[in-house]
Amino acid sequence: MLDVCLLGTGGMMPLPYRWLTSLMMRYNGHGILIDCGEGTQIALKEKGWSPNPIDIICFTHYHADHISGLPGMLLTMGNAERTQPLLLIGPKGLQRVVSALRVIAPEIPFELQYCELTENSHTISFPDFRLEAFKVNHNVVCYGYSMVIERCGRFQVEKAVKLGLEKQYWGRLQKGETIELDGSVYTPEMVLGEPRKGLKVTYTTDTRPTESIVTNAEGADLFICEGMYGEPDKLEKAREHKHMTFYEAAQMARKANVQEMWLTHYSPSLPRPEEYMEEVRKIFPNAIAARDGRTAELKFEEK
Repeated sequence: MLDVCLLGTGGMMPLPYRWLTSLMMRYNGHGILIDCGEGTQIALKEKGWSPNPIDIICFTHYHADHISGLPGMLLTMGNAERTQPLLLIGPKGLQRVVSALRVIAPEIPFELQYCELTENSHTISFPDFRLEAFKVNHNVVCYGYSMVIERCGRFQVEKAVKLGLEKQYWGRLQKGETIELDGSVYTPEMVLGEPRKGLKVTYTTDTRPTESIVTNAEGADLFICEGMYGEPDKLEKAREHKHMTFYEAAQMARKANVQEMWLTHYSPSLPRPEEYMEEVRKIFPNAIAARDGRTAELKFEEK
């Protein structure tokens, strides 16, 4: 199961009822945070989630509403006696930006590791999942992210028995290992069925519509996309400032054939985004004007 929580849905500046943009996902003991705007710690506390399991923080870009909450987050982690390394992922210049922010958070008892993105797309693989970063179209370098959890096929006991494999090796094959025994090589494909459907969450914000978003969001279980403007007369403003309207986001969700779309990163001038959703759902019916704290538990399909 993958837990997803949109901690903040605001763009540019926080409001009394809306924190700045941040998303947290929890899976198999891992915590992944995307963006860390001002107030992210408070939003996390309000949700009742802990920063302790966060081992990866991804940044879309380096505008203040997406990264200004980082120094406080690092201090909170340090005060909780964290010792394990924290991986930071973001566009080129990440280490320089974080070092500047750390002037007010100089002493932390854990290592910061950096992964700077320089290509149009970049895949970072972990044992249980992978993160796919893809460049979007803002007025500074900006990336979207997909979290992809693949799922292997069911273990076929009869195949393992037929191969003469002892039970002590079954678990290793099921985890994807290749095993050599007495000159013979056994691969996971030899004992597993067809791959099963996994899970995919795609997150993008601060961008004009791009084909890279549609391609990377293809078939996502959840597509979280900026909706800076809901008013129909704000299209030119969206173009000018390299942002997106609700309707453009819905068109991408439809093209990408996603299961569900949450809108986020609202303009401070948009106090009630739900007022515009009737027209948005004519384009993509399963669209939601998300509010702070919106949570989903994505589960694997069982057959």
